[in-house]
Order: sequence, then structure tokens, then C-alpha cells
Amino acid sequence: MRKLENKELERKSVTDFKQAEKTPIIIILDDIRSLHNIGSVFRTADAFLIEKIYLCGITATPPHKEIHKTALGATETVAWEYQKNVTEVITQLKKEQVKVFAIEQVEKAVFLQDFKVEKETNYALVFGNEVYGVSQEAIALCDGAIEIPQLGTKHSLNISVSTGIVVWDLFQKLSY
Repeated sequence: MRKLENKELERKSVTDFKQAEKTPIIIILDDIRSLHNIGSVFRTADAFLIEKIYLCGITATPPHKEIHKTALGATETVAWEYQKNVTEVITQLKKEQVKVFAIEQVEKAVFLQDFKVEKETNYALVFGNEVYGVSQEAIALCDGAIEIPQLGTKHSLNISVSTGIVVWDLFQKLSY
């Protein structure tokens, strides 16, 4: 077994990425404090051809040196938009027939492994602040909530880790 060199990986160019058919997932980041987390989410979105990222509230926007440090250029490929108010984004997406789910621990949340995707459906996933999570106001507007099961002593995962887990799960469910 030999480790592949970057030139052997046949990655898309920026132009190819922008023209490629996207995975029908939108990521909404609300009040994310860490610029490294924001950059990491961009990188995950690039890896799975995510349709778009909405940056809301206090979430910083590119270009920014600290976002770039972890995004490694993904801010140039993934479509993104800043909107101050997350509830307005959720409301607009629902009008466009996008199913919106908070990634949060709430009553009646569906565990990720039990979440069933509907083919030909677009999804938006709301990830909240590193300390406070998704706001109750945003949760109330969502079509539901998805919870990542956790068996240890901690009650949460890092936002960028949560994004990677949920996006991968939905990506593979939508792909098959």
C-alpha cells in the first residue's frame, strides 16, 4: 500500500466545483464564535459538494485569515451568504420547500441513525453557538431536530465535528 500524492487524487478545480451538481444540503451557522470552526465547516461543505452555507448572527464571514487557515480555500468554492437573522433564513427556506432541521438536543429529537431522508428533498441543517446551541426561537421554526447520540460524560461535540458527522450521514443516505 502506498500513500497517494495530491496530484493523483483527481480533485475538482474551482470552476468544476461550481458547475458540479450539489448535494441537496444547506448548512446554517448561527452565532458561531470560533473562526476555526467556521473554516472547518467550509472545508467539510467542500468535501461533500454542499449547496450553500448561511452565516448568521455573530458568525464571521470570509475573507478572514483565521477562517482561511482551516478552510484552505473552500471559501472560494462553496457558495455562502451572510444574513443577520437566522429566523428569517429559516422562514425563507421553508417557503422554498426546504426541510429545516436543528442539530440539537431537544424533546422529540430524532437520533441521527434513525433519521430517514426523503429523496428529491432539499435539507437545511441549523448549527448553533458553541456554548448555547441553537436558539429556542430557531428551533421553534424548524421542521424537527436531529440529535447525535453521545454515550460518554460530555453533553456536546465541537460544532465542526457535529457538522462533519451529520453531513456525512445525510450525504451517504441521500447517495444510496
